[in-house]
Amino acid sequence: MVSTAPPLVQGRRSSLQGRSRRGASRGRWREVTANQLFLVPIGIVFLWLFVIPLGQTFYYSFTDFTGYSTDVAWVGGSNYAKIFNDSSMLAGLAFTLLFAVGTTVIITAFAIPLAVILNRRFIGRNFVRSVFFFPAIPSIAILGLVWGYILSPLGSGVLNSVLDALFSVGPFPWLSDSTLARISVIVVAVWAGTGWHAVLYLAYLQSIPADYYEVATIDGASARQRFQYITLPLLTPAIVISQFLLMTGGLKVYDLPFTLTSGGPGYATYTLTQAIITSGVAQGRYGLASALAVLFTIAVAVLVLAQLGLSRLLERRIS
Repeated sequence: MVSTAPPLVQGRRSSLQGRSRRGASRGRWREVTANQLFLVPIGIVFLWLFVIPLGQTFYYSFTDFTGYSTDVAWVGGSNYAKIFNDSSMLAGLAFTLLFAVGTTVIITAFAIPLAVILNRRFIGRNFVRSVFFFPAIPSIAILGLVWGYILSPLGSGVLNSVLDALFSVGPFPWLSDSTLARISVIVVAVWAGTGWHAVLYLAYLQSIPADYYEVATIDGASARQRFQYITLPLLTPAIVISQFLLMTGGLKVYDLPFTLTSGGPGYATYTLTQAIITSGVAQGRYGLASALAVLFTIAVAVLVLAQLGLSRLLERRIS
């Protein structure tokens, strides 16, 4: 349609439209700028508490800094070479990976069926839920001290006393044998973490509409098929979150092995975080501890990224 307005009117109209567009553009720019200003305090805190300490740790990993002296000498990559020649740190790396992977797999295998059971209607359901959730309330360090008395390798230990009274066997070296000590630490961690992650899965289970199960039951689907084709796909986001929390928590574990076995016997339950603290604080080898912390950060980043990639792949395939 051809405009019949005079040229002067058309010019004023174009001028008003241009001013309106410029005003809208300035309004959006001010809104974006105002939103970005709210991120400035967060950016400063992140820079102060994460970026600067990480940069200092990376620098000190190439020095002989003791943490107590101001004399710092550049030693190159010798700290990194010491790590791979130190049997205690390699043992700490091996047990940390075993603990992280073992607790992630076992807790997931127990927590999902437990959540399905707790989602059913039965008498005393809320009480049973509370019982399973209770181990997540106390500090894990306190649980480690308590389980230290229960799993004491002496004949006076709680578990050994019970086994001796019932079956006349033992005493078993629960915390003084390398293999049994590793198993004991993982079992206590599984006992303490299964209830919390079952509650996480339970929250997602309660968001699944009951109509799905009713229709599947009418169509003749068995309990296994309802779990495989309805429950498991809809639980995938919870599985991703749970495994992410378990893996990151397992890699930085310190309190439970330290309070339960102090890293022993030998270095059987020694962890990387304990090695970093021992080297940096107790032994005054801050440069070596910084090198270990840098390698630990890189390993955690690689494992977490790999886990996120696998979780997304699993989520796409199941859904």
